[in-house]
Amino acid sequence: MVSTSIPNTTISANILPQRRTGAFALIDSLKRHGVKHIFGYPGGAILPIYDELYRAEAQGDLQHILVRHEQGAAHAADGYARATGKVGVCFGTSGPGATNLVTGIATAQMDSIPMVIVTGQVTRGAIGTDAFQETDIYGITLPIVKHSYVVRNAKDMAKIVAEAFYIASTGRPGPVLIDVPKDVGLEECDYIPVESGDVKLPGYRPTVKGNCGQINAALELIETSQRPLLYVGGGAIAANAHAQVQELAESFQIPVTTTLMGLGAFDEHNSLSLGMLGMHGTAYANFSVSECDLLIAVGARFDDRVTGKLDEFASRAKVIHIDIDPAEVGKNRTPQVPIVGDVRQVLEQVLQRARELDLPSDRSKTQEWLQRIARWREDYPLIVPHHADSISPQEVMVELAKQAPNAYYTTDVGQHQMWAAQFLKNGPRRWISSAGLGTMGYGLPAAMGAKVAIPDEEVICISGDASFQMNPQELGTLSHHGINVKTIIINNGWQGMVRQWQQAFFGERYSSSNMQAGMPDFELLARSFGVKGMVIEDRSQLADSIAEMLAHNGPVLVDAKVKKDENCYPMVAPGKSNAQMIGLPEKPHKQELTELIICSNCGQSNAIENNFCPECGTKL
Repeated sequence: MVSTSIPNTTISANILPQRRTGAFALIDSLKRHGVKHIFGYPGGAILPIYDELYRAEAQGDLQHILVRHEQGAAHAADGYARATGKVGVCFGTSGPGATNLVTGIATAQMDSIPMVIVTGQVTRGAIGTDAFQETDIYGITLPIVKHSYVVRNAKDMAKIVAEAFYIASTGRPGPVLIDVPKDVGLEECDYIPVESGDVKLPGYRPTVKGNCGQINAALELIETSQRPLLYVGGGAIAANAHAQVQELAESFQIPVTTTLMGLGAFDEHNSLSLGMLGMHGTAYANFSVSECDLLIAVGARFDDRVTGKLDEFASRAKVIHIDIDPAEVGKNRTPQVPIVGDVRQVLEQVLQRARELDLPSDRSKTQEWLQRIARWREDYPLIVPHHADSISPQEVMVELAKQAPNAYYTTDVGQHQMWAAQFLKNGPRRWISSAGLGTMGYGLPAAMGAKVAIPDEEVICISGDASFQMNPQELGTLSHHGINVKTIIINNGWQGMVRQWQQAFFGERYSSSNMQAGMPDFELLARSFGVKGMVIEDRSQLADSIAEMLAHNGPVLVDAKVKKDENCYPMVAPGKSNAQMIGLPEKPHKQELTELIICSNCGQSNAIENNFCPECGTKL
């Protein structure tokens, strides 16, 4: 709803009001909420705010990062938030400035990222008249924000900012929009600061503590399960529940698979880690979810890229679903034990109750299950191809993982994203990728935001030649502000994932997916922005070039030319179950097989594979 006054938010006691402008109230409120960096681009309607920002920068209170496109500002604020868990902030002016933010806002909404977006707007009297650079950004963004405000009075600014930060960062996080008419920024009011602890919003009370009865029911299922599996999503990252996930997994000896958003929520070097599941997940993760008898979903939403054919996803399993958002629990899969609450707090309750009941009673009961998974892991490993005439993309990922194991990695979207997810071993918050919306052009500005947030950490963007061309102008931002981001382009000359689908499902009709014509010289492009450019064309250059990239004190862009038609496997085809992957290594002779049966669909006599006919995929 459009907010004009917020009477339920209290103001700080014993503070006398001062005559200040709406723009001052905004900037001062941002500072009071811990904001140190703002990503943005000025314009006419937001100039009063930028004028006040100028004063704050001069005093050393804030730093504004001038991006080259407003979409870059939104993605940078998003990357900043993912790397730190804090609220990211971006600015854009009215009209095209605001609409250029829309893709970044939608990206944050899909992945539940806390952001506050401030847009300029035409004056109050001009709203609705089709004034110059007027757009209804409030209406445009309604489906893709957690909440929105149009500031009608300067006196409400402090309360609105306090509420925006509270809403963005509590419950299921998300982006909040504040639209500020130009004359509100100039208008004077009696300004009284509102601190974050003063916010009271009747009707907005996220459930954080799990129901005790459901906690007991969940423990009963865990204790009696023989083939449990933890399925961990981005909610565990948002809740900072890494330690609790690990304790639960190790205490009950439960294997762990994560979604693309959940990467880093569990130590991927741990023997219980199965990596990512889903369309391009590991074979052993997908086999495990198909064979488990208990699925413990932790901050995950049963996304279609994870589940494949939904009615055959974990079809043998009972389900425990833990999530902060009640709308997600039961949305795609009805759980036997639903638990609404903050993931970290709920897991702490589960662990505390387990200690009280002296559980688990038998830590060895999952050993047969873990041994079965170990055989799948041995029989169906992720493959790193070695071609005589070209570098494989997987080789690049392995070398990056070797030389920069503790870096923060951002990615764009496509094959390179999936290879990075498969081969990099990430720590908490060190994997930053657009998962829900799948936004090309996300990687570079997100890396920029992450590096501004954590300047002493290595930040590496993994991009594709097609994705990189969506937002290459942000090289100028890196150069301008000296932001030491390393970017490596996995250059196969294609929109790689599009080409793979066209090869597999569209009769090799490669419609508008080849990017060779018009492709820039990325090394020269980088140099034109004042950024170091490099090219890798031969395997013999790979290790030394990555070492040189990492050693350089400044931003670097590396053009890694890889095999042009490499496909990303394993892959679950559309409409198939997770057990029906294509691109797996040829089945080893030692793979366990059950009795031969005749398939009712194709008539072939075959051994059952995970309850499906290996010839036609029919469920048996």
